[in-house]
Amino acid sequence: MKTTLTSSAIVAATTLTTPLNTTPKAKIIASLTAKLAGVALISLCTSTLAISPVYADQADSKTSTQQASKSAFQVNITGQGKPMILIPGLASSGAVWDDTVAHYSGQYRCIVLTLSGFAGAPATDGPLIKQAEEQLANYIITNKLQQPVIVGHSLGGFLALKLASDYPAAVGKVVIVDSLPALGATQMPSITTPQLEEMASNMRNSMLHSDDASRATMRRQAAVSMVSKPADVERVISWSEKSDQTAVANAMYEMMSQDMRQDISKIKAPTLVLGTWIAYRDYAPRSAIENTFKTQYAQLPQAKIELADNARHFMMFDDPQWMFDRMDSFLK
Repeated sequence: MKTTLTSSAIVAATTLTTPLNTTPKAKIIASLTAKLAGVALISLCTSTLAISPVYADQADSKTSTQQASKSAFQVNITGQGKPMILIPGLASSGAVWDDTVAHYSGQYRCIVLTLSGFAGAPATDGPLIKQAEEQLANYIITNKLQQPVIVGHSLGGFLALKLASDYPAAVGKVVIVDSLPALGATQMPSITTPQLEEMASNMRNSMLHSDDASRATMRRQAAVSMVSKPADVERVISWSEKSDQTAVANAMYEMMSQDMRQDISKIKAPTLVLGTWIAYRDYAPRSAIENTFKTQYAQLPQAKIELADNARHFMMFDDPQWMFDRMDSFLK
């Protein structure tokens, strides 16, 4: 089974108030949406439920297993030199960057985050991305970090874009690993804010109401579609299992309901965007996926966009040398 096109996660990820477009092109874009949405899609089901309040209640939810934290992220620091902040994606641990830290810690002070509620880190109340952005900006100022390099994967890439957009003078070069400024707009570029919010609410409700068996099945299907090696698949699944599902669903809502395609024009830093496409090679040429990235980043003309030919969503696992080569050249 080609899970990138047949899983119910993809259906849920692209469901709007209008009928789902089932043309080959739409299926390809829907698959891209599902992949970039990350590990949270393991929990989706095809039912469309009533729109819930803006944020699910962290304290009352049956899926909340940890005491709420006031910090939006945990920090682990390795190495010396110019600061480099590395942000993992949805339901991922900062350990996703272990090989990257090993590569760069000889010349950079690698500041690795694990976002609250993900991979066993205690969850925080309220909007995670908003809090993480504000706290990270304050962390940079308080610790007198001089324009740190910002590296973000998936949801972490979205957070990196927000930080660079809202605090353009605070950041140095930016590296975005397989993320888009408007994930919810991949199938419908003209989508409105109310439609984005409705789609994101439906997705979050589906995630919160899925049963354990469905969640386990979707967890494995999604992981297999996003990483190649069996050992890495198990790592991704393990992090997701340890994540607070309410925190994951709320963060997914927060990302999917926003459109940063115009906001990224405020980014002043040189930006490298690394994308992937091979999960869709049976359905679309490389140029189709590349065009999606170029269209989404049209308001950031200084962005350099490159696509990996041998890596899925977790390119730091699938083809780290390709990623390092591009980053090394960009950071010189």
